Amino acid sequence: MPIRTPVASHALAAKLDETIDAALAANRLVGVEVLLAVDGRLRYRRAAGWSDREAGAALAENGLFRLASLSKLYVACAAMRLAVRGELRLDAAVSDYLPYFTPRLANGSIPTITLRSLLSHTSGLGYGFLQPDGGAYRAAGVSDGLDHAAISLEQNLRRLAALPLWHAPGAAWTYSLGLDVMGGVLEAISGLPLAEVVRREVAEPLGLADTGFHAVDPSRLGAAYADGPVRMAERHRMKMAPELSGIAFAPSRARDASAFASGGAGMVGTASDFLVLLEALRRGGEDWLPAAAVAELARSRTDGLEMDGWPGWSHGLGFAVLRDPAAAGLPAGAGSWRWLGAYGHGWLVDPARGISLVACSNTAFEGAVGAFGAELIAAVYAGLDRQDEEAA
Repeated sequence: MPIRTPVASHALAAKLDETIDAALAANRLVGVEVLLAVDGRLRYRRAAGWSDREAGAALAENGLFRLASLSKLYVACAAMRLAVRGELRLDAAVSDYLPYFTPRLANGSIPTITLRSLLSHTSGLGYGFLQPDGGAYRAAGVSDGLDHAAISLEQNLRRLAALPLWHAPGAAWTYSLGLDVMGGVLEAISGLPLAEVVRREVAEPLGLADTGFHAVDPSRLGAAYADGPVRMAERHRMKMAPELSGIAFAPSRARDASAFASGGAGMVGTASDFLVLLEALRRGGEDWLPAAAVAELARSRTDGLEMDGWPGWSHGLGFAVLRDPAAAGLPAGAGSWRWLGAYGHGWLVDPARGISLVACSNTAFEGAVGAFGAELIAAVYAGLDRQDEEAA
């Protein structure tokens, strides 16, 4: 979907401007870019705040962001493209493609981990930042994909494969390095680096010139900030909870073309490119990815399992799917899709309302798991409802 001059009602623009301005004025965000499409038309676009506050550089439209877990959707779509062509089987074992990847359960048995379980975070893998200080992942030098570890993707996956699973595959939903493992699978199947696979399967067909695994133009990549907000140091750790080891951020990783391609957290791109991806998925039925494949991505794989921190949601193959809007505390319709990125991002697609929304900020964690995301979604629906009332 080409990004054109937005067409928004006064009510819609006013609600979104008010929400963004309040977050900036309260120093909850340093900078943010928000794009909203409704029924395939761009209805709102705004870049506000600072790209580099200390240098006095404003955040401009089409700047680059460290995408963190927004990367997962690109890799999931690349995998689905290969599945549509019959080049991989989602129900196949990971070890069919990566023979060394045979992690054990605590009892020593080796269960079957499928590609589908990688995408749905039901594989039994986890993330180091979800373990206490001194946890097994940190002790083994496993990278979560946001630090600047001087290792290869295969080295990271071999370290991961040597550690026990957290639980049997399918027994629970645990946010994990599954998309990093999927990246290794895609490399094994194609014989290409993951960056080339994503370029070939997603970026090039959709015309995403600014999306990849490092900054194509470092001058367009601003600073990264932590809640406070304070400018992130080159090595900056943020904890999700006091008892956990926390996420190890390394902002300069995004400028290093030699950093290993983390399929779960390592990409760099623009909010406008990401909106194009969301719109391609929302529309479905096109040559790039058939409607049946999009439906496969959006089908719940976690029925009967609780998603910790996500009340009212289930998980498909690459993103969360809204089951119960009341439990989630959001005005979006059941069947909506959503995910977040730790550097300060969030997105939502409501297929029933034709809504695609992306907000990329430079402030972790507020732009992702803070109040801003829910406030922005509420403003979108309030503005659209008011617009409909005015038109009636």
